[in-house]
Amino acid sequence: MPLRCTDLLAQARAQVRELMPWDLAARLAGPEPPLLLDVREAAEFAAAHIAGALNVPRGVLEQACEWDHDETEPALAGQPARAIVVACRSGKRSLLAAHTLQQLGYSDVVSLATGVRGWNDAEQPLVDAGGDKVEGDAAEALLAPRLRPDQRRPRG
Repeated sequence: MPLRCTDLLAQARAQVRELMPWDLAARLAGPEPPLLLDVREAAEFAAAHIAGALNVPRGVLEQACEWDHDETEPALAGQPARAIVVACRSGKRSLLAAHTLQQLGYSDVVSLATGVRGWNDAEQPLVDAGGDKVEGDAAEALLAPRLRPDQRRPRG
């Protein structure tokens, strides 16, 4: 039987450490902050993200980690020992992306549990593409799930 998304998430969760938003805030304020890698799409990132985060959409992550690709990200390429915290909207894409990074040889990778939504719920600051603060209520609306009726499991 083929795997489902929930199966992949369970496999990744068994291999990847997760960090809560308040723990991330402490690490970012520390003397050696990790690279904060946001794997959401560019438009999501532009609307609201954690200040200082690097945006590498999950769809190009593998190429961003290696030299000689259009998507190569120098902050990632050739640095498998670098401390990295991966974030997304809810903590699911980041969990899968962190697992991928581990498979690529990155040894100090964690996923932000609850994602940027949880960061906002913990009343931590978010900024937009221009670096302007995104207020909590506005961020909540931007980060809310948008499940359409046609995306729901058919009944019957």
